Amino acid sequence: MAPDNGLFMPEVIPTLSGDFFKTLSSKSFEQIALEVAANLIGNDLPKKELEKIVDHTIQFDAPLIEIEKDIYSLELFHGPTLAFKDFGARFLSGLLGYFASQQNKEVTILVATSGDTGSAVANGFLNIPATNVVVLYPSGKVSLVQEKQFTTLGGNVRAIEVDGTFDDCQRIVKQCFLDKELNKKIALTSANSINIARLIPQSFYYFNAVAQLKDRQEIIFSVPSGNFGNLTAGLLARRMGLPIKHFIAATNVNDVVPEYLKTKRFQPRPSVQTISNAMDVGNPSNFVRMLDLCGGDFNDIAQQVTGYSFTDDQTKDAMRVLYKKDKYVLDPHGAIGYLGLKEYEKGVKGTTGVFLETAHPAKFQEVVSSTLGEPIPLPPALEKFMLGEKSTILMSNQFDEFKAYLLNSH
Repeated sequence: MAPDNGLFMPEVIPTLSGDFFKTLSSKSFEQIALEVAANLIGNDLPKKELEKIVDHTIQFDAPLIEIEKDIYSLELFHGPTLAFKDFGARFLSGLLGYFASQQNKEVTILVATSGDTGSAVANGFLNIPATNVVVLYPSGKVSLVQEKQFTTLGGNVRAIEVDGTFDDCQRIVKQCFLDKELNKKIALTSANSINIARLIPQSFYYFNAVAQLKDRQEIIFSVPSGNFGNLTAGLLARRMGLPIKHFIAATNVNDVVPEYLKTKRFQPRPSVQTISNAMDVGNPSNFVRMLDLCGGDFNDIAQQVTGYSFTDDQTKDAMRVLYKKDKYVLDPHGAIGYLGLKEYEKGVKGTTGVFLETAHPAKFQEVVSSTLGEPIPLPPALEKFMLGEKSTILMSNQFDEFKAYLLNSH
């Protein structure tokens, strides 16, 4: 976090060249990612190092699957922990590993998670030299599969099971960055989307999706949203010149941003637990970045983003309908993205709609199986995690307790 308690943004957001966009559909995912990253990061690290980091990041695809006429699922779950956050975690681990080695010091990475961030970051940083990872998560509020992915690793990864909500975990992490004593004694950074280096690589797959759509016009992205890092990355891509017509902020009943888009009032509140748990966020950090990317003006953000929220029952209905019609299995978060797209398209014709399918349905096995009435088999990558033994440190939701733990463990 920045010293003024805000979030960092790039000093300059470049517009990519016309030649880049003319040849976009002929470029590989890795070529696209490298060009976007190089334009944003510039000379902050050697080109060869950036190439290595991008190569490490783009080790798996993000395919577009057409599930209805002109409606596509952007599948972001083909990485090692089967969630979109694998892209950001791998990019960030490469960057932090490089800079930690250059500065010859150990870095402690703090992560608040409502599900997938913890597993992606823990696995992305596992055994990276000169890094320690501390994952804070709300006890009983992440799925068993998600929990196993970051509580069974050991090594340089520690899991803190907090008696509270995701918002409590996020608040504790933010307080750590504002605490002078902690920052004097420990080199702290975050791997949540408050870290701009976690957020930048999330823009890569918007470019790659548009490349796959080739000459399609009027492209709409519906983004299932909690802390709004993914939607912010989309707005960043648009600012760099990517031809995206409009965004949909699709949330569960934690609908602070859709409410803002209706009322012009941003009113954070305690989060409510839902079946789309990674989106159970009552005070989304990246809202300030969304505003910044839209010039800080309500009219600008309202022109670029439409918000909708959906209940658990609506989410389950969408999962059933699409499975019955097309045998396509949605996870609860992707289902909300799909619903947002369908709602928006009621009044708009001639568009190409893309919704983000952010995690493999098997990560939410209990919910998906009971909703569809059929067992969802675990992929081998997830089965491996389920065999591990959970190891956590139980803690209250009080900052002072966590601060004492950090100081005593260094």
